[in-house]
Amino acid sequence: MKIYHEKDIDMGVLEDKTIAVIGYGSQGRAQALNMRDSGLNVIVGVRKDGKSWNIAKNDGMEVTTIEDASKRADIVHVLIPDEVQPKVYEKYIKSGLEDGNTLSFSHGYNIHFKNIIPPKNVNVTMIAPKGPGAMVRRTYKEGFGIPALVAVEVDVTGDALDQALAMGKACGFARAGILRTTFKEETETDLFGEQVVLCGGVTELIKAAFDTLVEAGYQPEIAYFETCHELKLIIDLIYEKGLTGMWKNVSNTAEYGGLTRRERVISQEVRNEMKKILKEIQKGEFAREWALENQVGRPVLKRLREIEKELKIEKVGSKLRKLCGLEK
Repeated sequence: MKIYHEKDIDMGVLEDKTIAVIGYGSQGRAQALNMRDSGLNVIVGVRKDGKSWNIAKNDGMEVTTIEDASKRADIVHVLIPDEVQPKVYEKYIKSGLEDGNTLSFSHGYNIHFKNIIPPKNVNVTMIAPKGPGAMVRRTYKEGFGIPALVAVEVDVTGDALDQALAMGKACGFARAGILRTTFKEETETDLFGEQVVLCGGVTELIKAAFDTLVEAGYQPEIAYFETCHELKLIIDLIYEKGLTGMWKNVSNTAEYGGLTRRERVISQEVRNEMKKILKEIQKGEFAREWALENQVGRPVLKRLREIEKELKIEKVGSKLRKLCGLEK
């Protein structure tokens, strides 16, 4: 795998270019500020007089409408939520694109699933940090950065990769390392990780373990500490030291119990379900389901959010997080 560092990247390719960051949420704000502080010419395109408009103004950014920013920019970097990108693109961005412009993203979702079909005379690139916006900004200000992925879907100018890498360097990503990928690989692996581990799998594992202990008569507060609260300690160890390093930092009892029982929890049946979920992502089934969900007002998501709020683990957890000073 090709990994780019600061010494490999020349930011001169962006010297005379205007970059429009579309959206000023967590990622939009972090990347816009980092690129500006690195000396690039950045403007912000958001809904006029909305909350983000005022935040960007207060940050000293040049702020304008999405339509105006898209017309003025050489590079349009789209950092609004996946589900609203297609409509915003069609209404405000598409008409402003000119020959040799670059349409840039931090997630390949809408390009890969063809929800956005750019004109053939523009570059299509991606620079995707592997961390939330707050961390993108914080690590940059600390003099480092977080790793990122870079991809080029269409290169009409011959320097699309150089542009994307230069944007990544300006954001601080090259201080850690920028890895080459494709829109397909980034999109499918990102969705799979979210659904099977990071958001779906881990929350259901926590819920199931908590419920098992409570149903067996143990105090909910003790169950919460053992199945949820202490998870951060283990994740931090894995993040810093890998799996082997984590095992070295827990007790021999924990190591033996974990290694001998884990495949009973993540059984072959679970692994088979993971493969099914990956197939659903690869075949576009999840993308179509999510598109329909948005078209009808997200009823399933709203219902599931309400169910989640009422879980016993959430009520117990809120009380204990306040006790630990984690929640007001």
